[in-house]
Amino acid sequence: MNLSFAVPTPLDHFAMLVDSDADFSLFEAAVSLAQDDYPEVDVQSILSEVDQLLARIRRRIPADAGALQKLQILNQFFFVDLKFGGNVNNYYDPDNSFVNVLLRTRRGIPISLGVLWMELAQGLGLTVWGIGFPGHFMVKANLPMGQAVMDPLSGKSLSREALLELLAPYHRPDGQGGEFEAPLEMYLRALTPRDIIARMLHNLKEIHQSQDDWPRLLAVQERLIVLLPESWPEYRDRGLTHAALGNTAQAVADLECYLVHADDVVDSDAIAERVDALRGQHG
Repeated sequence: MNLSFAVPTPLDHFAMLVDSDADFSLFEAAVSLAQDDYPEVDVQSILSEVDQLLARIRRRIPADAGALQKLQILNQFFFVDLKFGGNVNNYYDPDNSFVNVLLRTRRGIPISLGVLWMELAQGLGLTVWGIGFPGHFMVKANLPMGQAVMDPLSGKSLSREALLELLAPYHRPDGQGGEFEAPLEMYLRALTPRDIIARMLHNLKEIHQSQDDWPRLLAVQERLIVLLPESWPEYRDRGLTHAALGNTAQAVADLECYLVHADDVVDSDAIAERVDALRGQHG
């Protein structure tokens, strides 16, 4: 009797990793994002490489070290000794989002650096989170004297004043001639692992959209819909990508799914017209 087993695709593997919030492995899911661009990436070997980094840091930590000392040793190792930092010369390169490339080049963007840094910090027993700060992913750590908010590009702690200054460009008018300012604490809430992976994918989505790179954009959108199956605008966006690629049947299915499920949408007439045009094309 011949037994044949289907090899799971990268998307199947990703679906398994993000299926349950209870068992969501943030770092492994982040590593797996590279597999569309780098099919040869072996997630387990990347995890082993990070385990080796963790072992190197642990050797530097005294047995009686508290949270602050662990954090200082981690930041010295990560930002000073290994020189991890931002890719300021090519910030919008998709490679900056991929952990396998980050480990090789030591250059990334705040969210990829933050995800790697958090994996190491948690391995040292530190309590850390990612923060969805507008325009710039941040990390925070629990310390005996309170929480420290840090920039994952440098490991520098940010004061309340510095954070308020970074927020200034995002203040929006309140409709009464002034500005509506949400309290800073609202922007310092911890993100869930699902939120963080969504933010990584949305970064890639924006890059590929801006370059009209439809095949790579579609691969990212497939992951977004697996990750956020009830985010109806993602179906609209994937439908428009299918249309650009000439996949008319898939485009119609996605756009109709959007029209059926999305509430209070301002673009429903335009999308319905697009569906009609695609149907005419198909017919």
